[in-house]
This record gives sequence, C-alpha cells and structure tokens, in this order.
Amino acid sequence: MNALSFLLSLAYLGLAFLAPSPVSHLFGLAALGVTAFLRLSPTWRTLNLALLTLAFTVGLMRSGNTLGLIGLVGILVALTTLPRIPTGIRVLLALAILLLSVPLAGFANTFIFELGIQIGIYAAMALGLNVVVGMAGLLDLGYAAFFAVGAYTWAIFGSEQAKNFMQGNFPLPGEYMYLFMGIAIVTTAITGLLIGLPALRLRGDYLAIVTLGLGEVVRILANNLDQPINFTNGPQGITPVQRPPIDWFRQLMATLGVHLDRTTDYQLFFYFLVLLMIGLVVLVNVNLANSRFGRAWVAIREDEVAARSMGIPLLPTKLLAFMTGAAFSGVMGVIFAAQRTFVSPESFTLLASITILGMVILGGMGSIPGAILGAAALTILNLDVLKTFSEFVRTSLPQIPNQVDPAKYERLVFGLILVLMMIFRPEGLIPEKRHKAEMAAFPEGKQGGEA
Repeated sequence: MNALSFLLSLAYLGLAFLAPSPVSHLFGLAALGVTAFLRLSPTWRTLNLALLTLAFTVGLMRSGNTLGLIGLVGILVALTTLPRIPTGIRVLLALAILLLSVPLAGFANTFIFELGIQIGIYAAMALGLNVVVGMAGLLDLGYAAFFAVGAYTWAIFGSEQAKNFMQGNFPLPGEYMYLFMGIAIVTTAITGLLIGLPALRLRGDYLAIVTLGLGEVVRILANNLDQPINFTNGPQGITPVQRPPIDWFRQLMATLGVHLDRTTDYQLFFYFLVLLMIGLVVLVNVNLANSRFGRAWVAIREDEVAARSMGIPLLPTKLLAFMTGAAFSGVMGVIFAAQRTFVSPESFTLLASITILGMVILGGMGSIPGAILGAAALTILNLDVLKTFSEFVRTSLPQIPNQVDPAKYERLVFGLILVLMMIFRPEGLIPEKRHKAEMAAFPEGKQGGEA
C-alpha cells in the first residue's frame, strides 16, 4: 500500500509537469484519496502529501484549472484531520500551500486569487456564525445583515456618498480603511446588541424567524435609504469605494523578487490581508472556546435550564455570542467593500445568510476547521464548479433550454447538500470533539434527533 500510494503521487507529479489537464487533476485527486484513506505509515503519508502539494501547485501554474485548487484544499483538510503527521510538517506544508502555492497559481490564473479571497471572506464569516450557531446554539438566519453594516460603514465614507448628508473632504483616503475595520467591529457589535435584545428572549424556531426578519430589515433599509436623504444610494449601490494605497506592498514584493502588475497587485494584497484576518479570527475563536465564555455558550447550547440553574446569566451570555459573531462579519464587510469597490443591497440577501449557515453545518457546528472547510467547499461549488459545469452543458448540449442551466439551481444544490448531511453525517465533515463523542456514544438516537 505504501509503495502504491507513492507511485500514484509520483505519477501525478509527472503528469502535472508533462500534461497538465483536468483529467490529470482528477488523477491527482484520486491519488490524494488513496493517501488519505488507506492505512499508510506516517512517513509514507507525509511524503505523499508533500509530493501532491508540489504536483497540484505545478499543475495549477501550468494549466490554471481550479481542480488543482480543490486538491490543495483537500491536502489542507488531510493535514488537519489525519493522525500521526508531525506537527512541524503540518505547519510547513500548510504555510507552503497558503503562502506559495496559491499565489504562484494566481499569477497563472487571476481567478485563483479571486476565489481565494472569497473563500477567506466567507471562512471568516462562517467562523463568526460558528460562535453564534455552533457554540451558543442560537439559530441566526439574518447573519448577512452584519456583513452589510460593515460593508456600508466603509463604502459610505470611502466614497463620495457621504457628501449627500454631511460636509467634509470625501471620499476619505484609502488608508482610513484600516481604521474603519476597527470602527466596523464596534458598529456591527452595537447592531448585534440592538437586534439581539428583542430576538434572544426567544428560542428555537421563533428565534430563527425573528433573526430572518430583522436581517431582511437591514437589507431593505439599505435598499430604500436613498430618500429623503441619500445615505446608501438605494438599489444602485455605491461605487467607487476607495482602496488603501499599497506602494509599500509593491516595494516589499519587489524586494522579495516578485514584480507585480496592475492586474495582480491588489489581488495578492487582499489575499494576504484576508489570510491575516482569518488567522486572527481563528486565534480569537480558539481562545473564546477555551474561556469561561465558551464553556458558558456550550452549556446554553446543551441545556438552557441546566445552564441557568448553574448561575449562567442567559441573556448577557447570548448577547455576547451574538455581538462577537457580528463583529467578525462586520470587519470582513469592510474588506469586501474595498476589494470589490462596489456595494449594493443585492450582496446581502437571505441567500447569503443561508449560504453561510450551510457552511457551518457542512463543516460541523462548533468546529473551527470545519467552518473553514465548509466555506471553501461551498464557495468553490458556487463560484467555480456550478458555473464550469453550466458552461460545459451549454457547449456540449446547446439544444437544452436555459431553464436547465445548472448554475440557476444553486439553492436546490445547497438544499440537497444540507439534507444529505443531516441524513448521512449530521455531525459535519470535521465534527467538534464533543459532537463526535456524542455521535460515537448514541449514533442512532443522535441521527434521528438531528435530522
């Protein structure tokens, strides 16, 4: 088995060099599956993962096909979940993928950068919602509202929109984006407090309905606050939104031997900025999970009555979870507005909230690596797989009507994924340790309860 898996990895490396194509990437994904699921010695498994990392990177650089990116995500999942891999090797390979493989592939296909940035933004928001839903057990269907508040916080003042209702030198310079990332944390936390005060007195389905309604209220306000005073420019959106100057970043990359052009400089900058934010969000999540607040959230999630009897104040503790999750979403909203240079209410619909919730459920509620994996899986599915499959169908079968276009069935696909997860793996792809232990102890009863 060790020799077979090594030969498969070596063969894919050769294919990536000589004949990079979607078929060769599928072969690489098969080799990764063999490495992950067969019983291999730790040394051979580590060697295979290193070879596959190199092979997927080379394949991405030479072909630009995003199947290679799926392979790199799979390697990150393997590094997170597989046992008996030395910690140093895990960290080294993960850093190589995030800091070298993806940027190198992005220079060959700039869509890789866009995909990486969107994965990072949604991963940070999924980690924020994971605090609310996964740790505290509060079903929030209006989470995109906080994303909108953060995006509009910078979009209004980082464009000429603010001139419509106040005097000043607008738009503010792009350097202020970093300040507004901090301001967005405060504004979204306050918004979370205002929404949470009436909503968190409810439980279960009633809480879900109220958060859904309040989330839609924020979107509708953004859509209609263009009169009598034009705050948000209504459905037309706000553009252009200022970006921070990055001359220092270009000079730094030039010092490292990387010469950027106008098509890749901001993409690489925002990619690294999003990576930095994910690192900070993960650090905060880990510390919160191990703190007394994290334990209080888990206690409320498991049994509110028992938590209250143990002296945990329910409303303040729930509000803290709600405000924490909102703050994560708000800061990513500022980055989203600056990266896109355009903000409109259509980016913050109910589907966006459902998508982020689907990421948390798919990865595993309460699981930090699970939330990141769920974000990567659904973002790649939405932005790449469905659209690529749709183009293939239109090209190969032009006689098929537009109503059968796979890209139009995004919500159906998300629904099927959630249903299948509830039936076959209700604990998620990378379950939290507590959920994993519960499933091991009560497999039949827990599945019935979750479904």
